[in-house]
Amino acid sequence: MKNLLFLLLSLLCMSCSSPKENQQSALEPGSFGYDLNFLKNQDDKLVVLMNEDSTAQVIVSAKYQGKVFTSTAAGLSGRSFGWVNYKAFDGPQDAHMNAYGSENRLWLGPEGAQFSLFFKPGAEMTFDNWRTPAAFDSEPWEIVSADESTVVVTTPLMLTPSSGTKLNMRIDRLVRLMTGAELAEKLGTPLAGVNVVGYATENTITNTGDLDWTEKTGAPCIWMLDMFVPSPGVTVLIPYKENAEGKVATTDYFGQIPPDRVRYTEGMLYFKADGKSRGKLGIPPQRAKPIAGSYDAVNKVLTLTVFDVDSKGTYLNQEWKLVPDPYRGDAVNAYNDGPLQDGSQMGPFYELESVSPAAFLGPGQGLTHRHSVIHLMGSEAELDHIARATLGVTVVGL
Repeated sequence: MKNLLFLLLSLLCMSCSSPKENQQSALEPGSFGYDLNFLKNQDDKLVVLMNEDSTAQVIVSAKYQGKVFTSTAAGLSGRSFGWVNYKAFDGPQDAHMNAYGSENRLWLGPEGAQFSLFFKPGAEMTFDNWRTPAAFDSEPWEIVSADESTVVVTTPLMLTPSSGTKLNMRIDRLVRLMTGAELAEKLGTPLAGVNVVGYATENTITNTGDLDWTEKTGAPCIWMLDMFVPSPGVTVLIPYKENAEGKVATTDYFGQIPPDRVRYTEGMLYFKADGKSRGKLGIPPQRAKPIAGSYDAVNKVLTLTVFDVDSKGTYLNQEWKLVPDPYRGDAVNAYNDGPLQDGSQMGPFYELESVSPAAFLGPGQGLTHRHSVIHLMGSEAELDHIARATLGVTVVGL
């Protein structure tokens, strides 16, 4: 607790001692300082992780299910990378989902199919019946420990899949701010000349009941979702294995994505993520690589997500319908928000997602899924060098 108070006091002191123009820019919408001030009013135990010179900062909230709400690579006045849905904090809670936003959140799947965690047993899989379990939608989690670079949160929960079997479990989640040297080593390329912020998450579910989780009872998966701010120049970039069997991608989760918005060639999938057309796609585990990203050509931001993938693992189908094989699904997903048929829209935002294999666990056993998020800002030439080294693709001309 002393560390948390120290962090909050340090932020207040920095704000008071900064030049007037920096204070103003830190309060402008779109800045990290603006989002920090807003979120401090929602959660008085907000955790802010930061490096020694306070350029790289990350906001984590246990009250809001351990979400990483947003981050910055340039201090309080720097760009805020996460999408925060300010209006969701006002008024009564939503029966379906409280979409607070956040650039990294932990959900559990599957969302649909025979063992869905979002539909009651026997319920038709329509939006009217869709409910996000409160344990990772609205209920607060507990802070286990926190310091300047790391926070650990936890929560117990009980979920009932559509199969009707009650699953007792615990979630443990660690978020750790990574140093520049660690990020360069992780990405395998020098990062000189760019502003960077990156953090690693370790997300574990443990079977705390007395039943084995099997194909008959249903088994959950860990589902990581990253919500980012779109622009007309954002392209999602997902490398895939060219020589693997099966289709490259599922592109019709919410209806077929138009061909001018998604294409894949020579081991790279390109997906337009401008927040103007709703669509979701997925890459199966035998095709997936442990990295995905996006490039914002307008704001010169390269975002990378690095995560665990088991090419031979059993992944869950999450479609909103009964399927022939509920244990055959995607390992990596991307989503672009857009208007619904009635013209309403939650965002705009776009998402990069990764999931774990199904957690076939006996009592006391656990499964961990690792997922890191890294943002880099610099010149197009500098970011192109990093994109080539990590994703194997140029961002020039996107």
